[in-house]
Amino acid sequence: MVKRNYRPLISVKALQKTMGRYYAITNNHRYWGKPLRRPLAWVTSGAPVELLRAFKIHSAYPEQYAAIYSARKATVGLCEIAEAAGYSQDLCSYARSNIGGVLRPDLAPLGGMPKPDLLVACNNICGTVLKWYEALARHFNVPLLVLDTPFLTAELTQQAKDYVLEQLYAMVTDLEKITGRRLDAKALAKQMHLSAEITSLWKETRQYCQANPSPLNAPDLFIHMAPIVVLRGSQVGIDYYRKLVAEVKERVELGQGAVENERIRLVWDNIAIWPQLFTFYKMFADKGACFVSDTYSGGWAFEQVSGDPMERLAATYTEVFLNRSPDFRANQLINLIRDYKADGFVMHSNRSCKPYSLVQEVIRRKVMNETGVPGLVIEADMADPRAYAEEPIRNRVQAFLETFD
Repeated sequence: MVKRNYRPLISVKALQKTMGRYYAITNNHRYWGKPLRRPLAWVTSGAPVELLRAFKIHSAYPEQYAAIYSARKATVGLCEIAEAAGYSQDLCSYARSNIGGVLRPDLAPLGGMPKPDLLVACNNICGTVLKWYEALARHFNVPLLVLDTPFLTAELTQQAKDYVLEQLYAMVTDLEKITGRRLDAKALAKQMHLSAEITSLWKETRQYCQANPSPLNAPDLFIHMAPIVVLRGSQVGIDYYRKLVAEVKERVELGQGAVENERIRLVWDNIAIWPQLFTFYKMFADKGACFVSDTYSGGWAFEQVSGDPMERLAATYTEVFLNRSPDFRANQLINLIRDYKADGFVMHSNRSCKPYSLVQEVIRRKVMNETGVPGLVIEADMADPRAYAEEPIRNRVQAFLETFD
């Protein structure tokens, strides 16, 4: 086991209990039984889950399960199943491992995912989800609902908002037919309120990392973001983050840093390298380098606008950071470096996630010019360990950290 050069959080136990309950509910969905049975939807991480909750639909996230598959070293076997079935190795490793788990659930951790009653995809995170979910819809022979969000080259326009809003109303009609229920406007408003509260708590958690030393490091942020992804709009998620906020706040008050002898503050860009979550970041922690913020977990710390719940959904899910221009993302990274007083940044050129990675060099140059801090690019994959070259990466990290000596 890799020794971690940073303080573990007591809240990990509460996290395990919270997420364990979520997976138990999800994986035992088939035993709920009528008339209490609620439909199960497989959804993308950028789907309007609050709307589904208002219809009493339970959501499961293939991306979340894929991260677990990777952390438990099952990704390669599952990807090979999908590749043998004709899916290219160039496709997203989340998609390949999910499809592999569908074809061979006996090889998937947690026994794979339970069969969905419907699928909901939103292309605000990437375009791959559309074909991925089409393949799943054909396999399971279940309805597929798609929310198309226009790419924002600048700020959200009224035209773009109206376009998404019209689709959301159409989705309501579809969900009413699927569930046999009418949309409860009060239930949706409650879900939006709960979602705003859990988002506020996650944002507060991250902001405490502006303290020196930082109370959290990258692995903490990546592990503890799980509830904000799968439990948005839930009281269970809120209860968990209240505990986490209290612990992180106490660390700040006591001057306790996540990394021992923190001397270098960094910002991370892109999805975590799940199969190397601790071994990769240990290279930094051993040299006193702490990742005090990141763009990935910050994707769920978005500001929710006020007003009509449906209009809020349209704005919130269209303005997801991966649906924005390189200039927007560069400015986001610049602000993180300044707000968190970072000494540098590291970008994960993620083989699987093209929307996140393809424009990184443009962003890197702008951020370095604007802030004067160095930026390192690491080539790997979020889930597939076959794309991780240990020795070259270690050499690049060591050379980068030496620039701070």
